[in-house]
Amino acid sequence: MPVLSTACRLCHEGAKMVLFVTGRCNRTCWYCPISSEKKGKDTAYANDRIILSDNDILEEARSMSALGAGITGGEPLLVPERVNHYCSLLKNEYGDAFNIHLYTGIAPGKDILRLLKGCVDEIRFHPPEEIWEHFQESAFPESIRMAKDLGFEVTIEVPSLPELHYLIPAVDSVDWFNINELEWSETNAEAMRGKDLSLEDCYHNAVEGAEIWAADILKNPRVHWCSSGFKDSVQLRNRLIRTAENTAREFEEVTDDGTLMYGVWEYSEQSHDIEDGMWEERDGNIETAWWILAENPENYPGKKYIIERYPGDGIIVEVIPL
Repeated sequence: MPVLSTACRLCHEGAKMVLFVTGRCNRTCWYCPISSEKKGKDTAYANDRIILSDNDILEEARSMSALGAGITGGEPLLVPERVNHYCSLLKNEYGDAFNIHLYTGIAPGKDILRLLKGCVDEIRFHPPEEIWEHFQESAFPESIRMAKDLGFEVTIEVPSLPELHYLIPAVDSVDWFNINELEWSETNAEAMRGKDLSLEDCYHNAVEGAEIWAADILKNPRVHWCSSGFKDSVQLRNRLIRTAENTAREFEEVTDDGTLMYGVWEYSEQSHDIEDGMWEERDGNIETAWWILAENPENYPGKKYIIERYPGDGIIVEVIPL
């Protein structure tokens, strides 16, 4: 297994906050998986929290005990001043050890690179598929050289596509080379079908054949393969667990998947004997430990159920009637 960058190691731990700085992009990559909610819109998110102020970023970082951030989009370098502001905010709050990596589909010049210097640690270049065959004649090698000269860690990160073999000569020009397993999404499904692609199985978003396309370039031990299953079952799960453990109320149970479980009792001003700290009134209901309601249902007449949801008032995964 190749040695991983600091950013990748922190992603494995679920310790990287995803800082989506804009949905705007100057490219129309057919495989782009960004949701329709974000695609093309100049809106920023810290994980799934919309950013309305700097405090939203800092609160989200605190909620998951973030050790770093990944800057993504859209195309982040369409708003370079915003990138500089957000990254400087995080570095000033958490210090230089707070690791920040940035994804870009363009080859920035020296002025943009200097703007990022000191607030971004690693630049992950995503050269578009249409230039892979002529990568060495593109603007990317010179941009990569300048970035390395300025002290950035430099990565090429691309999805697994049939043309990957064209990038084999580029592996030795960067510090790291990452391949993401091609993923099916709501916004690229039509393009996938148009290319006669299909899902690998019923459990993941991986596209059938994606790992085979990467077989030759993966012979180089410096190339890292990031599977769709890993992103869902390890990276996202670990980030959710960190957030859940930091934000759970006393009576909420953190599951192995990083969701929160608690009980809801739709009461009508009845008295109860639930001890202080183990319940909260919200929206006219009593929220408490799920097992309190499940073990003694006769003590809590009326409608009651167990909620499983993502942390941070995230979406509800399941409602179990009692």
